[in-house]
Amino acid sequence: MSDYIERTAHFVQNQLEGEGSGHDWWHILRVWNMSKRLASEATDPVSTLVIELAALLHDIADHKFHDGDITVGPKVASEWLYSIKVDKEVIDHVSDIIKDLSFKGAEVATPMKSMEGKIVQDADRLDAIGAIGIARAFAYGGYKSRELYNPNIEPVSHISFEAYRKDDGHTINHFYEKLFLLKDRMNTESAKKIAEKRHTFMEEYVDRFLQEWDGDQ
Repeated sequence: MSDYIERTAHFVQNQLEGEGSGHDWWHILRVWNMSKRLASEATDPVSTLVIELAALLHDIADHKFHDGDITVGPKVASEWLYSIKVDKEVIDHVSDIIKDLSFKGAEVATPMKSMEGKIVQDADRLDAIGAIGIARAFAYGGYKSRELYNPNIEPVSHISFEAYRKDDGHTINHFYEKLFLLKDRMNTESAKKIAEKRHTFMEEYVDRFLQEWDGDQ
């Protein structure tokens, strides 16, 4: 088990180290560590092997960098896990988690089928909010050449993954279209508690941003 995890961590680090959009190895490491924390606090029995492998591989081929193709990530993850001879049952579970994990629009449901999936989804979403979430939002906005803010463009509540995928609005809108929604979409009690403080920090930040934008601070 430890060999599978160690080899997968090394593989992912080699693939994503130095990536500049906020979906780099350090994001993976944080999600991995948070997944282990949430797993240790879970009240239901869970497979730590599935959780750790899914956490490590969840962004190995993110749809945002593959024209919205949500099949690429599970495919690359599965190919890697087959290459190191992980059991098929584990591979299928990890692949299923990666397929369902991502936020796909404010009005698009993304339920996870297993407790392992819920834990990894929570860990990933926790890394999208709070101080690090703010930094990642602007890093990704810069990567995509998006404006910091444009008061003439209102936030949109996307009704489909296609609409969400094609949206190229400014970064402040991203808070209203996704980040502020995540607190209430956590699955586990542990993640809900952590999300409260991170959510409050984001609200305070955006409020301060808008005050400075208007010259009130």
